[in-house]
Amino acid sequence: MKEKTLAIIKPDAVKKRIIGKIISRIEEEDFEIREMKMLWLTKEEAKGFYVVHKDKPFYDSLTDFMSSGRIVVMILERENAIAHWRKVMGATDPALAEPGTLRHSYGFSIERNAVHGSDSPQTAEWEINYFFPKTQ
Repeated sequence: MKEKTLAIIKPDAVKKRIIGKIISRIEEEDFEIREMKMLWLTKEEAKGFYVVHKDKPFYDSLTDFMSSGRIVVMILERENAIAHWRKVMGATDPALAEPGTLRHSYGFSIERNAVHGSDSPQTAEWEINYFFPKTQ
């Protein structure tokens, strides 16, 4: 059964001008891009998106980073989309990510790690609705 996941190309990757490389990889992995847009989050929008982390020590720096430049948000669809996208992204810490993953190739740190992906069907639904409220 096909499922959907949210993917974000983060400000660090947009600034490095590697959007095309990441999208090429998405297509190589047989994802269908159902929706896609570029935007620049305000600090409040970033806080809203990462509200689940509001009590964690990295919340302020994460929301500062995510509101520091343009991002690309996408709805990806394929069989087992959530698990497959997480495998393609690699570990959150690029230093621990497997060679060939996006974070290993393009990430700089745990926070500036090029891409984001939903971690569960419930999270995917919430995240997709955050950026694409009319799509579900």
